[in-house]
Amino acid sequence: QVQLVESGGGLVQAGGSLRLSCVASGIIFSGKRVGWYRQAPGKERELVASIHSDGYTTYADSVKGRFAISRDDAKNTVYLQMNNLKPEDTAVYYCNRIYSVVDWGQGTQVTVSS
Repeated sequence: QVQLVESGGGLVQAGGSLRLSCVASGIIFSGKRVGWYRQAPGKERELVASIHSDGYTTYADSVKGRFAISRDDAKNTVYLQMNNLKPEDTAVYYCNRIYSVVDWGQGTQVTVSS
C-alpha cells in the first residue's frame, strides 16, 4: 500500500523555524525527483522545493534562501528545513514524487503568526 506521511508542522512565530519530514512506504524515492508542495486556504497547491536523485535542488522564488530540501534514500525520507518563516508560508505542506505522482498524504499544517 502506497503511503506518504508528512510530519513536523506546527504553530510558530514569524522568523521561526520548522523541519518537516516525509516518509514513504510502498513506493521508492530513490532515483526519483521528489518535492514539497503546499496549499494555502483558497489557493492552488504549489511546488515550493524539489530535489533530484543526484541532489540537485530547485526552489520557488518565494522560499529561496529560506527553505532547504534534503533526502535520505536509505530511509525513504525527504526533509524540508524552513527558516525565517513568514505568515504567507502558512499552508498545509505535502510531499510527493514530481513525476509518477502517487496518492497524496494528509499533509502537515504549518501556521506562522505575525
